[in-house]
Amino acid sequence: MTAQCSQLLRRILAAALLTVVSVATVAAQTDYPRRTVKIVVPIPPGAALDLLPRILADKLTARWGHPVIIENKPGAASNLGAEFVAKSEPDGYTLLASPANPLVISQTFYTKLGFDPEAFTPISIFATQPFVLLVNPKVPAKTLAEFIAYAKANPGKLNFASPGIGTSPHLTGEMLWLASSVKVVHVPYPGLAPAMTDLVAGHVDVLIDNLGNSLPMIRDGKVRALGVANEARIPELPDVPAIAETFPGFYSASWFAMVAPPKTAPGIAAKVSQAIAETLKLPDVAKRFSDLSIRPVGTTPEETAEFLKQETERWRNVIVTGGIKTE
Repeated sequence: MTAQCSQLLRRILAAALLTVVSVATVAAQTDYPRRTVKIVVPIPPGAALDLLPRILADKLTARWGHPVIIENKPGAASNLGAEFVAKSEPDGYTLLASPANPLVISQTFYTKLGFDPEAFTPISIFATQPFVLLVNPKVPAKTLAEFIAYAKANPGKLNFASPGIGTSPHLTGEMLWLASSVKVVHVPYPGLAPAMTDLVAGHVDVLIDNLGNSLPMIRDGKVRALGVANEARIPELPDVPAIAETFPGFYSASWFAMVAPPKTAPGIAAKVSQAIAETLKLPDVAKRFSDLSIRPVGTTPEETAEFLKQETERWRNVIVTGGIKTE
């Protein structure tokens, strides 16, 4: 066999192999899923982020005819579960249902991470929930303007509780303090529940919490809502102004995203995204989300990528401008 013929044969074999691989890849995406899909939740069981993926998992199990299970991997500010998924096979059978921290905050807040948050394959933003600025009723302010005026007249007197340094509620507060030029004392707690308990008891003065947690306390008069960190007022609290009415462009929400390991095939991401979007439109799912004061969303992978990019930049600006550090 001449060298020219040998080279031609190698090219033919290489092309044939590429065709086989491409066909197999397309088939795998088309047939997906063919076995159990695991959704990793990087927080302990019991919170809304744990409940929402379970609602989706039940519906996706029925839709796909294969089990969709939840595995909780809490720890390290949700980074532990995120790292586990980041290092999983990019075959669509291990997914991450994540809050903001490991996807858009950790890369700015922590100097070392065991994964690249921007390398995940975006799938869907499947839920959002407004944040609400709350004060204990003893705080002499019934409006946001009165609160800012009081805080400026008493710098460092008010205590601001959060569920931990670098969490979304903490950074939302820092964004507000930067916008309003007020000084408060940050008091981090190991979660929102103990922070709310101390706010109701009057041990701290201010808390930013999500609507689902805070709405019963607001309606019972145990805490006072001064503003929502939404683009506009919300139906649940029509008399509470959006903070954006005072500070245009101010926005922050608790949100949950579904992502896959880096290099997951676009076809698989699109198929999961579409399944989530259609599931969120089911009447019983929509009602369960509504009962929790949570908005179902269901973005495309492209929309999800753009949203994560914007959120990363938003919180990078807050962290850098505010000089916020882990300790």
